[in-house]
Amino acid sequence: MKADFHGANYWALILGGSSGFGLASAHRLARAGMHLCIVHRDRRGSMAAIEKEFDAIRATGVSLLTLNADALSEEGRRSTLDQFAAALREQHPDARLRLFLHSIAFGNLKTLRPAEGYSEMLLEDEDIAQTVYAMGTSLVSWVRDLSDRGLFAADARIIGLTSEGNRVAWRGYAAVSAAKAALEAISRSIALEFAPQLRSNILQPGVTDTPALRLIPGGDRMLAAKASSNPMGRVTTPEDVAGVVALMASDEAAWINGAVLRVDGGEGIAS
Repeated sequence: MKADFHGANYWALILGGSSGFGLASAHRLARAGMHLCIVHRDRRGSMAAIEKEFDAIRATGVSLLTLNADALSEEGRRSTLDQFAAALREQHPDARLRLFLHSIAFGNLKTLRPAEGYSEMLLEDEDIAQTVYAMGTSLVSWVRDLSDRGLFAADARIIGLTSEGNRVAWRGYAAVSAAKAALEAISRSIALEFAPQLRSNILQPGVTDTPALRLIPGGDRMLAAKASSNPMGRVTTPEDVAGVVALMASDEAAWINGAVLRVDGGEGIAS
């Protein structure tokens, strides 16, 4: 059964929705009838291409609020929630947030010691703290504020994104790895402490060709290796993950809570 939210007055709030998993999920949810608030952080020069994507989402007939804002600052979060709450009221008196997708890709890719082929800048304590907050513990601030404002639906879903780096060490990935581990731990606590209103889960996509992956040194070699070893004969796509995001927002997924789910075509079990 395909996820279908037409007529439900449901919204999704996506942090990091202008590319990669966030954008693919926005397209998939819009086709299913879910209204959207997309928070992104992009330069003016890239906005022409991004606006075309947003126009395609609007063409599905859903309401769309897009905010080019700093989701990691207190002021940015407060302003976003003010505008989001207003958008819900304008769309329908019963409109509520069904899905919150944390898809922020903002981390420091520096090594712990000098290494050939990497930046000469080494990972500092501040780099680690910024990365862990951006890609991990910022989930708490958003979920708590959304809950305090009463914006969540009675059966709302929280989704974060992790990676194989949660348990495998990649050179230059230490800060992001720590952030992913923190994100998973925070999600488990949300699943416990905010139940039964919220279900909180983490998706672990396989290696995917996204703008974030291209920033990782050796990302192209990683893509080639995973494509050859994946049982499906290819790597994961953002659309593969978007389909599962929509599935997790459906009524049928109501009993999934506190989990980390692989979305990788079997990549994790292949040698």
